[in-house]
Amino acid sequence: MRSSRIGRRTVLSLLATPLLATSARAGEPVRLGLLQTLSPAPFYLAQEFSYWREAGIDVAFRFFQAAQPIAAAAVSGDIDVGVTALTGGFFSLAEKGALRVIGGALHEQKGFEGSAILVSAKAYAEGLDDVKKLAGRSFAITQYGSSFHYMVGRISEVSGFDVKSVTLRPVQTVANMVAAVRTGQVDATIAIASMARPVAATGEARIIGWAGDVVPYQITALFTTAAMIDGRPDDLRRFAAGYRRGVSAFRNAFLRLDEAGRPIHDADTDKAIAAISKYVFVGDPDAGKKIIEGVGYYDADGALDVADVAAQLRWFRAQGLVKGDADPASVIDRRFLPTR
Repeated sequence: MRSSRIGRRTVLSLLATPLLATSARAGEPVRLGLLQTLSPAPFYLAQEFSYWREAGIDVAFRFFQAAQPIAAAAVSGDIDVGVTALTGGFFSLAEKGALRVIGGALHEQKGFEGSAILVSAKAYAEGLDDVKKLAGRSFAITQYGSSFHYMVGRISEVSGFDVKSVTLRPVQTVANMVAAVRTGQVDATIAIASMARPVAATGEARIIGWAGDVVPYQITALFTTAAMIDGRPDDLRRFAAGYRRGVSAFRNAFLRLDEAGRPIHDADTDKAIAAISKYVFVGDPDAGKKIIEGVGYYDADGALDVADVAAQLRWFRAQGLVKGDADPASVIDRRFLPTR
């Protein structure tokens, strides 16, 4: 089974990369590493609505298939900024001084259906109808040290059972996680709403809860390198300005509620859907419905949940997935975006 831990040789080789070359690229586009999923929707809006261009900066997207390669690409100088889940591997690099978290992104928030706790039809029929009953069950994750590992660990703490009683099954990709539940190979997993709801609609699985209702936390964050901060701080400020406008457009399109507590769907929503569907659910006639049902929560202005980032680092360290002892504050730079 693969582990998401980054070995000492890997860290040293990445840190040996001439990161100061970043400063020589001043005036060039900021290269943003991200997953081509629905979760970074505000970044798509910032690009499509020309918010970055109006802030005086060009941004080029670089898409990846998993979270950890984005962090590694930043350290090696292949991207300038990244947005992805905070993992054990990420924190291992950040503790070495290579990376800094500079802003918030997707946040699991109570009352907003972001990531579903999904169980197989078989397990549900056997009585797995409550998060507190996950003890003794099998649970699909991508890798040890992933955000999914963190989520099930935190869910176990809040729900009063030992995470060691859960059989973790690393299956490498989110698609594999969902497929394992659909086919009954594992009892449960976590999946974003846009993936969980269609599976639940078929009857192959059931949603028994939402991560944000159990453990609100900073699921993804915006980060960069120390060299980028030192060499191109003005470009980062322009990037942050455009991103904040993207978050504002996202919140206006999807997170407003009417007096009855129902989401408001208007022309701004349709405009945002058209922009986002250039990146996800391309050509899907049900793209609008899937986007509306799958969007997550972003704090205003892309604010970062500093306390939770520190809590995540402490958790990964307690599991032996991060070996350093750096102060959590040392991996965060608050100069570019607000905090909560």
